Amino acid sequence: SFIMKSKTMDKSNETTVKLTVSAIMVALSTVLSFVKFSELPYGGSVTLFSFVPILFVGYAYGAKWGLGAGLVHGILQMIFGISGATADAGFKWWQVVLCALLDYLVAFSVLGLSGVFKKSIKNPQASFALGALFACVLKYISHFFSGYILFSGWAEWFFTEGGGMSYGSKILSAYSGNVLSAVYSVIYNATFSIPETVLSLVMVVVLISIKPIRNAAGIK
Repeated sequence: SFIMKSKTMDKSNETTVKLTVSAIMVALSTVLSFVKFSELPYGGSVTLFSFVPILFVGYAYGAKWGLGAGLVHGILQMIFGISGATADAGFKWWQVVLCALLDYLVAFSVLGLSGVFKKSIKNPQASFALGALFACVLKYISHFFSGYILFSGWAEWFFTEGGGMSYGSKILSAYSGNVLSAVYSVIYNATFSIPETVLSLVMVVVLISIKPIRNAAGIK
């Protein structure tokens, strides 16, 4: 009976630690998301490693905790960002709901899947980096569908005025309709997703190389 109680207490303490750390990481991600190197007109920005705390939760504690932390962070980002973006775009109610789902709830939740390679790849730097890349690619895909479905009406503006691209006119002359919408979403979302992903990958490799952090992630 004493052993069973001890195990229950240990599990309860472990859950409390994970909950506390996850809450701190969500708060840190939220603060870092306000430090922006660049920002696009219809959503998307390059921030100061704001993905990394959520990526760490997913790697250290697994998908359940990572998805939960990512979802809470996504809700906070939605509260801070969706009203301005959707108001400027003139969205209807169902478009607002779809934008909330794809650009916030799904997009940030999937960052919590960063631990997918933790057990199969023994090198912590490689497993965390590949897991972070996998999670960031999933986030990019979610943004892509949002851009393709909801924001494609701004493709011509983006390739002429908004993007400041010398090759914008060539894209407009080569593509139209759904293909232009897809090309627009690929490029628009890549402009902030690629730099953010690169910054995140560099930071997760640095972090997991630090022994106390590696130990906290369950890597001895």
